[in-house]
Amino acid sequence: MVRVLLVDDQELMRMGFRMVLDSQDDVEVVGEAGDGERAVELAAELHPDVVLMDIRMPGVDGVEATRRIAAADTAKVLVMTTFDLDEYAMAALRGGASGFLLKDTPPENLVSAVRSVASGDAVVAPSVTRRLLDRFVPEGSGPLRDASVLDVLTDREREVLVLVAKGLSNTEIAAELHLSEATVKTHFGRVLSKLDLRDRVQAVVLAYETGLVRPGES
Repeated sequence: MVRVLLVDDQELMRMGFRMVLDSQDDVEVVGEAGDGERAVELAAELHPDVVLMDIRMPGVDGVEATRRIAAADTAKVLVMTTFDLDEYAMAALRGGASGFLLKDTPPENLVSAVRSVASGDAVVAPSVTRRLLDRFVPEGSGPLRDASVLDVLTDREREVLVLVAKGLSNTEIAAELHLSEATVKTHFGRVLSKLDLRDRVQAVVLAYETGLVRPGES
């Protein structure tokens, strides 16, 4: 059973999400919050698998709430936004969100996304994350994080991370590096483990923030 915490300052929006999610046999809404402060409290209290998080809320917004929940490692966060190229969505991804969805996403896509995040996958395609980063990481700016964090990677693992950050799938990376797809998955799994990352989204963000990949590179 996937346990979900709903966070949105609009009660009607929470009601709609609850109706969609509670209609599934394997999903259970365990709580609701109308602001980020309460969301952090309930995440710590209820330990849901996924927090469905609105970004723009009065008081503590979804970005700050995402940071606090990710730092405490109490749940995985799936943020909801109105625009696909949204600076708030970018900030939430940097803060530890496992992906984002548009608020008008079809019900079946919402359910699928919640299940994916609960199972450890990222919802946002790396190519979409890359578009966000290209827009919101200033071109020509210096690294936002010390690149020495990448020193734990082997040359091959670094190659795989670069290609993930450029938006390639495991299949495409396998073809590019003349490896099997299983080998690519193994290398990338080690990248996540060594860098203490949850998913591809966080790997893409880190690659940009350390300057391993720069905005505009193909």
